[in-house]
Amino acid sequence: MVYKAIGLMSGSSLDGLDIVFVELEEKGGKWNYQVLNAACLPFERDLQEELQQAPLMSAKDLAALDAKFGRYIGTQINAFISSNQLHYKVGLIVSHGHTVFHHPPHYTTQIGNGAFIAAETSLPVVSDLRTMDVAMGGQGAPIVPMGELVLYPGYKYFLNIGGIANISFRGENTYDAFDVCPANRVMNLLANDIGKPFDDEGALARKGNIIEGLLDQLNAQEYYWQTFPKSLANEFGTDVILPLIRSFKLDIRDALCTYVEHIAMQVSEAVQQLNRKRGFAPMIEKMLVTGGGALNSYLIERLKFYLDPVNIHIEVPDRQTVEYKEAVIMALLGILRWREEATVLNTVTGAREQSVGGALWMGKI
Repeated sequence: MVYKAIGLMSGSSLDGLDIVFVELEEKGGKWNYQVLNAACLPFERDLQEELQQAPLMSAKDLAALDAKFGRYIGTQINAFISSNQLHYKVGLIVSHGHTVFHHPPHYTTQIGNGAFIAAETSLPVVSDLRTMDVAMGGQGAPIVPMGELVLYPGYKYFLNIGGIANISFRGENTYDAFDVCPANRVMNLLANDIGKPFDDEGALARKGNIIEGLLDQLNAQEYYWQTFPKSLANEFGTDVILPLIRSFKLDIRDALCTYVEHIAMQVSEAVQQLNRKRGFAPMIEKMLVTGGGALNSYLIERLKFYLDPVNIHIEVPDRQTVEYKEAVIMALLGILRWREEATVLNTVTGAREQSVGGALWMGKI
């Protein structure tokens, strides 16, 4: 079977809306894909600020933003379809939405109302991909391992460095994944302090110094010592980590340099946690690194410094895969929902059962 879908991702780094039009083919239980069109649409400042303030809004204002953001996504999809001449070619839209709250096993909230997307586009829409797993007692995250399992054979490890860094491991009889630490969201907000949207290629961090006292306090956070499955809320980065860094009143270069080191160290610790579960250190194994952080050359250097000694070989793929892997996987998850097949790996999330996640909005008749 061949499916053509649009996948959308709005990450916690707030850098914009990722849109891909992708063809996915399933044959004999094996999947392959081809990205036909892709774009990252930066958020206008007003919308970016609203999304950033969403956790502090009243219930009424958050409900209004949910509808507004859904309608915005729908209009952006329509423009994407028009500019790429995709009329009558798109079979399904799959939107991750923007995470406002994530507190498993109690609740998770992604805004960008699927009904409003369907109303704007007149196409079927799958949204709300995490809630069913949380209702089943799971973390609702990470959800990308299902896509990694079927779309990216040949890798044992996957590291996505987005607003939050998360890691996945494909074992012989198991699949483990969890959130590692806040990443791009914290680094971007630090760069914003000096008027930059982000630290391009880690140039600022490269010129800084590691502040050991801050690094020790970052690494001492309770979350890092918890066993997986586990996942992080965006607030951990914005309400705990960022204020801690700012309390040291550092030059931004030193703050970024120290935080890059923290990310690299926590990724290394995550690999060691996974190896301890396996009971042995591996021979050389490949790790596919994607997400915006994969374009930070200084961060990649520090990751290699920590991972080479434990036989993990980092591979940064082509830029399209780096930037749009998660949006492609969202498209796949929506197709699995359409097929009424499992959309998450409960061995990853800790849910009591596999589940078919996602709300389906059919649009107008």
